[in-house]
Amino acid sequence: MKALRCALAALCLAAAPQLHAQSVAFSFDDGPRLSATPRLAPQERNAAMLAALAKHRVKAALFVTCGNGADRPEGAALARAWGQAGHVVGNHTMTHLDLNGEKTTLARYQQEVRDCDRIVSTLPGYRKWFRYTYLREGNTPEKRDGMKGFLREQGYRNAYVTLDTSDWRLDGKLVEVLTKDPKANLEPIRQAYLAHIKQRALAYRALSQRLQGRDIPQMLLLHHNLINALWLGDVIQQFRDMGWAIVTPELAFADPVYALEPQRSVPGQSLLISMGRSLGLTTQDIGLRLMDDGDFEIEGLKELGL
Repeated sequence: MKALRCALAALCLAAAPQLHAQSVAFSFDDGPRLSATPRLAPQERNAAMLAALAKHRVKAALFVTCGNGADRPEGAALARAWGQAGHVVGNHTMTHLDLNGEKTTLARYQQEVRDCDRIVSTLPGYRKWFRYTYLREGNTPEKRDGMKGFLREQGYRNAYVTLDTSDWRLDGKLVEVLTKDPKANLEPIRQAYLAHIKQRALAYRALSQRLQGRDIPQMLLLHHNLINALWLGDVIQQFRDMGWAIVTPELAFADPVYALEPQRSVPGQSLLISMGRSLGLTTQDIGLRLMDDGDFEIEGLKELGL
């Protein structure tokens, strides 16, 4: 364990200081959803996200939670549309179990991966990529090591995230506001959402420079939800306006940083946060706003009466 920590420290802190052009790849979790939202039917939400990606010529990855809809013909059709459009389709379990949950056994979690794979492996664009639910990789040595071994034996890539966001929290606020008033002015939520994405992007970029001595191709985590059906195009344009290049998930994962396995007793979260934790960085060292679940933006919206 000590040797591994030392090796990781050497990789992270002794990396060449020369920075490269900043890039980002887009990925989406938990889709496709068949649940109702105050605006846009499931098919419309799916089509809106795919249209935004197509308009901006972005290839992304969709990590399917099959119980959200892909286990039914109408939901499978939505997931299939992603593969047909040239996007990667990966595995995000059947029911989004939490591997850190006290009642979640290793065997049950692994079975959820197998069951989801039986569905997503039939879709165009399928890759044997797995993303941990909640980005939690196990709260006991049995779960942590058992899942790592399972992924290796089954040939899965751990589809790490580096640029984590709380889009789900702002999506919840969006749904809440529209439920109360379908004609509400949504511009404050749109602005808060874009500001949140920008803040996280800049903070994770700074963390990658600190830990790796360079810019890495960031893997962005968003979700298959209403907020992205409405404003994904704005998110993409904001990255371009910031001067960031948008790359494919395959190109991002080719970077050697994604081969690292930070050694922590409870691994998970953004790969960059996990790396920092393994090197002894505290929450204060890393920065609370990388882990506040969008509290800053939500409080700002409350001050505006939303």
